Amino acid sequence: MKVKLIAHTPKPDYVVAMSAKLCYSKVGADEIAENLDDEKVDKFVDNLMSIGHQSPIEHVSFTFMIEGISRVCTHQLVRHRIASYSQQSQRYVKLDQFEYIVPPQIENNEEAKKIFIKAMEDDQKAYDEIVDKLMADNIQYYLNEGKSEKQAKQMAQKKSIEDARYVFPNACETKIIVTMNARTLKNFFYTRLCERAQWEIREMAYLMLEEVKKVSKNLFKNAGPSCCSEGKCKEGNMTCGHPEIPRNRLQEINKQTNQKN
Repeated sequence: MKVKLIAHTPKPDYVVAMSAKLCYSKVGADEIAENLDDEKVDKFVDNLMSIGHQSPIEHVSFTFMIEGISRVCTHQLVRHRIASYSQQSQRYVKLDQFEYIVPPQIENNEEAKKIFIKAMEDDQKAYDEIVDKLMADNIQYYLNEGKSEKQAKQMAQKKSIEDARYVFPNACETKIIVTMNARTLKNFFYTRLCERAQWEIREMAYLMLEEVKKVSKNLFKNAGPSCCSEGKCKEGNMTCGHPEIPRNRLQEINKQTNQKN
């Protein structure tokens, strides 16, 4: 899995501080900016996060390039609606040898892994055979429509793979670009860093948090599930019972971030 922050609002903490201060100020943006140094920005944003004033943080956004994740993961990711997504298309990209994600439990069970890999190989074989069988009919169709041989082959491949892709599994590796504003991102971390979240999207969330902490000191200072951000699990009877797991991971991330800064 690879997560990279490829773009973000410049000086995110500063933008949030400006936005929040404007809500309570009689003066305009220029005068606010004159009295807003780095120390005041840090202090103000830190206070803003502690009182839960969320709307100003919607003014900053973060864009990630994510690779090496499964379609199981992206199906969960896109449920976070206030965000923008651009995902590699199986309709337009022919997968001559598709990559796949092996879940840790399967990876660590020799017999289960053997069955799993065979299923992946069978899926690839079925995909290739279906594409081949559909291509001839589709080429002829476009030739009959008056297309050149080159055009017919190009159009036939697209038409063939868009139906052949139905045999691909949820394990199929994919790539996606994601943009979220800071408020949505904090909610994402609140939900997906919980131990009850599925392992893959949870790991992706940790890597995303590591990335944003490199460019924002305070916005994500207390990001995490309720057991970390609020000191108490809100999952009720569904609690994992192990708040020390996310707490230790988040402490390690904070330690690494402080060392780099």
